[in-house]
Amino acid sequence: MIIRMLSPLLAYTCRYCAPLNHLLTFTLHQHHHHRHSLVVSAPSTTLSCLHPPNPRFLTGNSLVFKMERFFSGSGINKNKAMVEHLQRYGVINSKKVAQVMETVDRALFVPDGNPPYVDSPMQIGYNATISAPHMHATCLELLQENLQPGMHALDVGSGTGYLTACFALMVGPQGCAVGVEHIPELVASSIKNIEKSAAAPLLKEGSLTLHAGDGRLGWPECAPYDAIHVGAAAPEIPQPLIDQLKPGGRMVIPVGNIFQDLKVVDKNLDGSISVRSETSVRYVPLTSREAQLRDY
Repeated sequence: MIIRMLSPLLAYTCRYCAPLNHLLTFTLHQHHHHRHSLVVSAPSTTLSCLHPPNPRFLTGNSLVFKMERFFSGSGINKNKAMVEHLQRYGVINSKKVAQVMETVDRALFVPDGNPPYVDSPMQIGYNATISAPHMHATCLELLQENLQPGMHALDVGSGTGYLTACFALMVGPQGCAVGVEHIPELVASSIKNIEKSAAAPLLKEGSLTLHAGDGRLGWPECAPYDAIHVGAAAPEIPQPLIDQLKPGGRMVIPVGNIFQDLKVVDKNLDGSISVRSETSVRYVPLTSREAQLRDY
């Protein structure tokens, strides 16, 4: 892939993230010999993409508006091809993440009538979404070292159960993967999704469990956790989740309101906490069940 600078255009080199004052538009130009040139237009004079008509359903994306404009996978109709697409653009770098995303078919977790392999978040009901594949891949890449066989993983806001199923396969039958979702109907449907997936034996054996509850409180029964993923944006990092993170463990959580960053939270062996920002993102808020359903 060739990144071409055009004046007054800006070359975009950051991994799918952009400063909030630089909204960029991507166009993929197909050239002879199957080379690609990524052309990035100048920053917009407005922040319209930060305030879409219904921002609830543009969640789980890197903040660059419609990343799929240059890497949509709109013609992809197989799960393996979706994973290869993510590898081609450098979102997936590890064999372990590629393997688990090939094994867990995203089509089983996307509502009927939606193209399952397009790189876009999708509505799943109850003012919730399933994140775009590139965000799932990004989080798996960030957490892979903490998803070794025998480890414990917590998925807060587990939604359709997709990422919980991935966690379960990575930590294996000797580990523990827990999904927490405060909409009981989504918990019920996620169990049905997983029962059709490669993670079904782990659900049956009990190393993979899904629960209805307030994810902001974590799930103390299986704590401490080596890996915690939060699928909704918190105004600040919930203390119960920090408390339930094992020394040496890692949490990935979007933090902020309108302006959000995907934070990587590491608990050091001495119990101290290190936090860094990975990228700008747009997620639904981590809130109460009542607030989420208010406009449903």
